[in-house]
Amino acid sequence: MSEVSTPVTRRLEKLGIPHRFFRHPGPVHSLEQAARERGQKPEQIVRSILFRLAQDEYVMVLMAGPRQISWPALRRHLARSRLTMASEEEVLAVTGYPLGAVSPIGLPTPLRILADCSVTDQSEISIGSGQRYSTVILARQDLFRAVGNVEIGEFGED
Repeated sequence: MSEVSTPVTRRLEKLGIPHRFFRHPGPVHSLEQAARERGQKPEQIVRSILFRLAQDEYVMVLMAGPRQISWPALRRHLARSRLTMASEEEVLAVTGYPLGAVSPIGLPTPLRILADCSVTDQSEISIGSGQRYSTVILARQDLFRAVGNVEIGEFGED
């Protein structure tokens, strides 16, 4: 049982998925700082990025480490000529999480989830916990088990 309860930790506990909750000692200003404080490499940190495809239609992309989204690759995969990153207000409304704490786990309503192949490179990863300046650390295969249907592809560029 986690010492902290968030929608993410509650969902993981309900599924019986082992995880560790980690709270940073203060604000996090960079990927490198977050990794160092967690005892991880930057490539182990998975960011959850929400995109708006149309009014009330969203997709979440999971990207590991410093890799950036390749907009052409994402548009090609989604067969869309236009898409935008969701606004801070949309992120909170759709995921229930504030920026900096977003997770594909424990979402209030199902979302289409895409994972860049970089997410599969590490055996242990960390992902948003639902609370700012904290994370949940778990095995990569347990992330996929918790999320369910995930489309894995090449969505990033270095």
